[in-house]
Amino acid sequence: MNTDKVTIVTGGSRGIGRATCLLAAKAGHAVCVNYASDSAAADGVVAEIEAAGGKAIAVAADTSNEADVARLFETVDKELGTVTGLVNNAGVHGPRGPVKDLTADDIRRVLEVNVLGLFLCAQEAIKRMSTDNGGQGGAIVNISSGAAIIGSPGGGVLYAASKGAVNSFSTGLAQEVIKQGIRVNTLAPGLTETDMTRDTLDRRAGATPMGRAGKPEEVAQGILFLLSDEASYIACANLRVSGGKP
Repeated sequence: MNTDKVTIVTGGSRGIGRATCLLAAKAGHAVCVNYASDSAAADGVVAEIEAAGGKAIAVAADTSNEADVARLFETVDKELGTVTGLVNNAGVHGPRGPVKDLTADDIRRVLEVNVLGLFLCAQEAIKRMSTDNGGQGGAIVNISSGAAIIGSPGGGVLYAASKGAVNSFSTGLAQEVIKQGIRVNTLAPGLTETDMTRDTLDRRAGATPMGRAGKPEEVAQGILFLLSDEASYIACANLRVSGGKP
């Protein structure tokens, strides 16, 4: 198996993250399954990859914590090798409700995970990937959402705002590091069958042009494409995977 590709997937134990880990391993990547608290789920992903002949490790880390992120990347350095791919997938929705009901702690936690976490993980990846630092280049895929465009009034403005920040961050970072051999792209899933959408899936699925929610594996296909050599001329893109929904 070719393991010259080493990919970290944050929030890799469930949903889109899990599907991305499995697909990356199938494509020959050595995979780090990052998780926040569900060690059993993360270990299950690792076991599934290893049973198929792949190489993977699970590493617990809160991506909004600088020390945790440093330890995450150092562990990958030691156990898998230098990272070549980063999927910034870890995210939280926060409370569903109007803006007036949000507490400062609600706002802070969503922004810490969904925005600060991306900055911290990207920083560590760039240190290792950048050709200016002697690295071999790499690819970063940041997971956004269509909510960043529509704003999600009435229940998800905070989440939407955090994903708007992801879009701006990705656009700027892509241009900043492209000459260092690093491609940065964004992928914005539409309604997808995950834990985050379980409560609203039935009533929302019919609103997509395809008339159904996406499967995590379908979103993961787009992520793997953006990580792959086949996307070598793609940077600063925002790929919408949404069953036809703008």
